[in-house]
Amino acid sequence: MKRYKKLSFLLSFCFLISILSGCSLLDKLKSTEEPINSGTSSADTTYDASSESVNSDDSSSSQEVSEPSSPDLSNAEILLKSMSLREKVGQLFIIRPDALDFTLSSEVINDPHRKGVTCLSDAMLSALQEYPAGGVVMFGKNISSPSQIVEFNKSLIGSLPIPMFLCIDEEGGLVSRLANHPAFNLPKYESAADVGKSENVQDAENMGDTIGQYLHDYGFNMDFAPDADVNTNPDNPIIGTRAFSSNAETAACLVRGMADGLNQNRIIPVFKHFPGHGDTKEDSHLGIAIANKQQSEMEHCEWLPFIQAKRNEGIMVGHIAVPQITGNLTPAAMSHKVVTDILKNHLGFEGLIITDSLSMQAITDTYSASDAAVMAFKAGCDVLLMPNDYREAFDGILDAVDNGTITEDELNQTVLRILECKEANRIL
Repeated sequence: MKRYKKLSFLLSFCFLISILSGCSLLDKLKSTEEPINSGTSSADTTYDASSESVNSDDSSSSQEVSEPSSPDLSNAEILLKSMSLREKVGQLFIIRPDALDFTLSSEVINDPHRKGVTCLSDAMLSALQEYPAGGVVMFGKNISSPSQIVEFNKSLIGSLPIPMFLCIDEEGGLVSRLANHPAFNLPKYESAADVGKSENVQDAENMGDTIGQYLHDYGFNMDFAPDADVNTNPDNPIIGTRAFSSNAETAACLVRGMADGLNQNRIIPVFKHFPGHGDTKEDSHLGIAIANKQQSEMEHCEWLPFIQAKRNEGIMVGHIAVPQITGNLTPAAMSHKVVTDILKNHLGFEGLIITDSLSMQAITDTYSASDAAVMAFKAGCDVLLMPNDYREAFDGILDAVDNGTITEDELNQTVLRILECKEANRIL
């Protein structure tokens, strides 16, 4: 493995620090070849997404994927061979459920104060047949009660032959769509920073396990957490106590702990916001955030938590510019240098790379929905999150494949990574 060869000078230092702090980074820096812990929740679950899998006995599509054309092909590879171009393109997107109501404007869809969709209507189901999606992310306005969200998730995961990623932001603390919802009586955490005060990995793992149990109960399979930022800038307006620590080694141990807790309940963790949002003064929801650090500085600090992420987990790339590294103010999710050269090749990450929301002003102020989707894909991102106009972004990818900007091989390799992640996490 080449994963850490360019960071090997850090490991001895990290190991020494971790011994002193009671956390072994050496133990935590496991190979990306190692499968995730796929244990199930110890709680009685209300809903099991795997029961809607394309591999279930009563699925009409299971006959297409249950007879391998070669004993050497995985289920994901077999499924890929049977997919249409539109099905492949759809796998690239995780969208708000509201985006399937084509009568709604992007302003209404993205406004947290406007009423959101809370069930899968016939019109939305019809939209999915034309514009299939790889996943859906729920926000507070899409949630009204425990029974409602269970039914909504169940209807969505059974709506297409290939089950979806069902996602939510549930970090524990300020950003917790379920725990902070008045209709839910769930364990609450003051913040990741509060949990991190002990510097005890078990505390972070317990937090992930608690959150993972109730997310699994309500039918989710992916959490946009942990926040893997290092909170080093007191003027930062958006991270603060969402991060576990202002110490990089401590944060690295704790984010791995939380991720392990989520994994124990078959919830895919997504580490965010690469290349690091902790030392910025801007909120990327409102415009481009800038991290003015050299690569060597980020290797010693911001990137230590992200190298904890394993294969079949995710890393979310933020709309953060690193001009000292790239020489420009291109948002990281649009930068081939950041996504492919650094995250994939230099740091050796083999899991899913997910953009931050493409409906944030850092993107919409400069790029159209179609251009943003194509640029992020070409930069090396696998999953395109919440484009400002889903149909325009979808059609933009289709056009890029048609005109050769995106090759069929590039599309197939990316879709296969997505399907393999779903298979490894028992969503397929």
